[in-house]
Amino acid sequence: MSIRPFRDIKRKKTREINVGKVKVGGNNPISVQSMTNTLTTDIKATIKQINEIQSEGADIVRVSCPDEESSRALKEIIRHVDIPIVADIHFHFKRAIEAAESGASCLRINPGNIGNINKIKEVIKAARDNNCSIRVGVNAGSLEKDILDKYKEPCPEALVESALRNIKILEDEDFSNLKISVKSSDVFLSIEAYRQLSKATDYPLHLGITEAGGFVPGSIKSSIGLGTLLLDGIGDTIRISLSDNPVEEVKIGNEILKSLNLRERGVKIISCPSCARQGFQVIETVKILERKLSHIKTPITLSIIGCVVNGPGEAAMTDVGITGGNKGSNMLYLSGIQSEKVLTNDMIEKVVSAVEKKVLDLKKN
Repeated sequence: MSIRPFRDIKRKKTREINVGKVKVGGNNPISVQSMTNTLTTDIKATIKQINEIQSEGADIVRVSCPDEESSRALKEIIRHVDIPIVADIHFHFKRAIEAAESGASCLRINPGNIGNINKIKEVIKAARDNNCSIRVGVNAGSLEKDILDKYKEPCPEALVESALRNIKILEDEDFSNLKISVKSSDVFLSIEAYRQLSKATDYPLHLGITEAGGFVPGSIKSSIGLGTLLLDGIGDTIRISLSDNPVEEVKIGNEILKSLNLRERGVKIISCPSCARQGFQVIETVKILERKLSHIKTPITLSIIGCVVNGPGEAAMTDVGITGGNKGSNMLYLSGIQSEKVLTNDMIEKVVSAVEKKVLDLKKN
């Protein structure tokens, strides 16, 4: 049970490519990515973090390969994980070749900074030979000198020109298994660059606001930037760039998609901010339930409202609901129907049990 979307987002149709077992573009779901921040040469730590990122709901994970030891370590890492790995490459064409040969599903490169055309051709050959896609990653902070000289500063037109130039390099070598990003730390610059790029090409787009900052400011900037583009129907895969644990990036990415009805995964909690009318401590209850229900991957809606003003109405539109009442007596709703009165001390246990039972019922059906 859920609220019918007021508006369905009509996504722009893009080409479909493969990033390992994940299809990006076309009619496929928008995928969520993150990036490890461990030393890639620390194989155990990197595997552990990849598994944590995947467990939170990531579809793709990027791993940095700054040196030969890292790109070689990728082979062992990939043997122990079950998620497509993107190798992050800058400048060194040999690292890209090594990463492709080590089993990377995608190479994140900027062809313009790889070197001369012969080096680029070697990277493309390695990608093709190893069934590896390529992400053309353009950043406002690392544009080509001649483009910066032309536009005087990073601007949407500069990012798009760089992206199209680099796409052409790959297309001239008959390589089209690619996706593109034009990232900036400026929200408005990023939005306009992606809008212009979406009109200029039908390759799938990787969305992101780069170097967005810490958890709170970075989440807000990313939500505004990516949310605006996604509402426009632009975007095929996303990464939230936070100065925080990569797991948090995945949480925010999933929540952005869930809020736009572009992804259904896990418990979607509808809760009030609490006030003097609350019949129980809403804020603490939500925190506890988020933790206790984090293992659930099946899409399900849960309303937690502290009083009867909006509680019954919200509960009528969710799978499970709890509404605060007087003297510690709260009402539990199942599929929008009043089920039983629940004492505050028993509420957490009752809600968790109700959600888990509802999940089992949904799986049976």
